[in-house]
Amino acid sequence: MVKKNIGKEEGKDRQSETQQTVKESDKGASARKKAEEDSVGDKDGELQEVGITEKEEHKEKEQVSDRSGEKEEDISVKLAELQDKYLRLSAEFDNYRKRTLKERIELIKSAGENILVSLLPVMDDFDRAVSLIETTSDCKAMEEGLKLIYGKMKDFLKQNGVKEIDALDKDFDTDLHEAVTKIPAAEKKKKGKVVDVIQKGYYLNDKIIRYAKVVVGE
Repeated sequence: MVKKNIGKEEGKDRQSETQQTVKESDKGASARKKAEEDSVGDKDGELQEVGITEKEEHKEKEQVSDRSGEKEEDISVKLAELQDKYLRLSAEFDNYRKRTLKERIELIKSAGENILVSLLPVMDDFDRAVSLIETTSDCKAMEEGLKLIYGKMKDFLKQNGVKEIDALDKDFDTDLHEAVTKIPAAEKKKKGKVVDVIQKGYYLNDKIIRYAKVVVGE
């Protein structure tokens, strides 16, 4: 009787252990399932974060592309403006060059015209002197007429800035004089000086326009 009871109790104990093992196994399975679910959730979160990051990078790339397009457009506009300015400046300079060239030609023509007009009265005096030579034998009148013409010519040259280079009896100066020849000086003090002027020299204002051709004593 005692053995039967002992057998029953052992059976109950085994049954209890079995149930305990099943419960623990169920708990383990639940824990593993929950861990798997948590892991899946974490992966989903990571994937969502990756998706958001990719979207942000895509937006940034689009913004950079838009800015690059705007910069290229700005550069094209500026380049077109610079080309337009260059063409305008080139045209203006060409017009300026042509205008100044035309003005210079007209100035040269008008300057020559003024000189010639001023010389015409002197030419009239020469005409009258030639007529007087043909019709009169009065040498004194002819002399006075020639002196009058000569005086007018000198006044005309002076008014236009032309001045004679003073050379006779001056020290020979290569900056002013051109030696045609040298002759023995009649006096010692004439040595190295201009003893004769073959052709007069002239200044135009302060510039020498013709050197005086002279004979130098030695």
